[in-house]
Amino acid sequence: MDTGAVIAFLAEVPKLDRDIDDATRIDVLRALEEVKAACAGAQARVTADLDASIRAERADRNVPLPQRGRGIANQVALARRDSPFRGGRHLGMATALVHEMPCTLALLERGLLSEWRATILVRETACLTREDRTAIDYLLCGDPATLDGLGDQAVCAKVRAAAAEVDAEAVVRRARKAVSDRRVTSRPAPDTMAYVSALLPVAQGVAVHATLARDADSILAAGDERTRSQIMADLLVSRVTGTHHTATTPPITVNLVISDRALLDNGSEPAHVQGYGPVPAELAGHWISEAVQAAIDPDTGDATRVNLRRLYANPQSGALTATESQARCFPAGLARLIDLRDRTCRTPWCDAPIRHHDHIQPRESEGPTTAHNGAGLCAACNYAKQGAGWNATPHQLPGGLHHIEVYTPTGHRYRSTAPPLPKPLPFHELQTDSPVERILIEFLNAA
Repeated sequence: MDTGAVIAFLAEVPKLDRDIDDATRIDVLRALEEVKAACAGAQARVTADLDASIRAERADRNVPLPQRGRGIANQVALARRDSPFRGGRHLGMATALVHEMPCTLALLERGLLSEWRATILVRETACLTREDRTAIDYLLCGDPATLDGLGDQAVCAKVRAAAAEVDAEAVVRRARKAVSDRRVTSRPAPDTMAYVSALLPVAQGVAVHATLARDADSILAAGDERTRSQIMADLLVSRVTGTHHTATTPPITVNLVISDRALLDNGSEPAHVQGYGPVPAELAGHWISEAVQAAIDPDTGDATRVNLRRLYANPQSGALTATESQARCFPAGLARLIDLRDRTCRTPWCDAPIRHHDHIQPRESEGPTTAHNGAGLCAACNYAKQGAGWNATPHQLPGGLHHIEVYTPTGHRYRSTAPPLPKPLPFHELQTDSPVERILIEFLNAA
């Protein structure tokens, strides 16, 4: 089956007959689930073949061994419209299934094992040798009935038990190594909230939660009107930020981009919090008013500092105005401008935080250090871009949004477009009695 046949099959899927009885609908659901799994198996084989082919071609060109795999995961991610991080997972899973776990792959291709449960099998055997991994693969997936009817947690427990029985020392080593992976991350949550997650050794993680729960119970017993969960969250914030009250304005920098229209003229265009995403204009305006009011009111005793910075955007497109620099490294001001323009990594489908400020046209090829030739990238995407065959070109029409054309070693092209800024308010005088709004208007009208 070639690409044309796959595309033709895809075109037929939406044409499934819907005038059927419920029993047939259940059968169709089951068949479609098996098709999804079979497609995941086919993707694994194609991905492993791509990896082997690129590595072999680079070996023929005497590319150093550590560099032969550079950028392959990124190509997989772009093809699957996924982030580079997940592209690496797809690649690792594919090579493990094809070269070390043939029984798991066979069940996946037959639609008898979901892609996620295949992922669990690959993940929980990653610490084993190739021989031990293949042995567990045959033990658990040689007979389809072994895992039939088991849920995700049951499959995970069964694989872990088998791995511990085959090589207990490897499992122990993995657990010890996992301590080095401890970290704290944050990601957006619905309703202008955020998830802050900590990956800790089990003893420390349990201790943190138990301490917060114990202290919350004490506060709750004293008659506090908050719920137990709210108290635990407030305790976490106050102890991490060093404040001793319910923290609403932690002493850190939060970059918020909002248009003057939304701030001063009841505009509805959302604001953007760097590292989070869009927030309602009314809520952002409330935050700013509170912060400015605290800064100008000596009776509050609040140490909040409010720094305002003008950003100039095209009124039609929302494109951020660029600045020039002749330096090799991006100066702080220019780097900040790129951060505000790009918001996250500019690689298509990658929304990782910006870690590097990259010259789109490399500096060694006389690429200038400008906003037009600059891009915010995560570390993984920047390193992948250095691989053989990768290329990128910046484009920006006058007053238009910033575009990057990304070309992969296989000749495929992908476009990345910077998000627009909030549209600015046409200049006019605003009359207000609010001291907060007067400060903001004076700042916006300053030369």
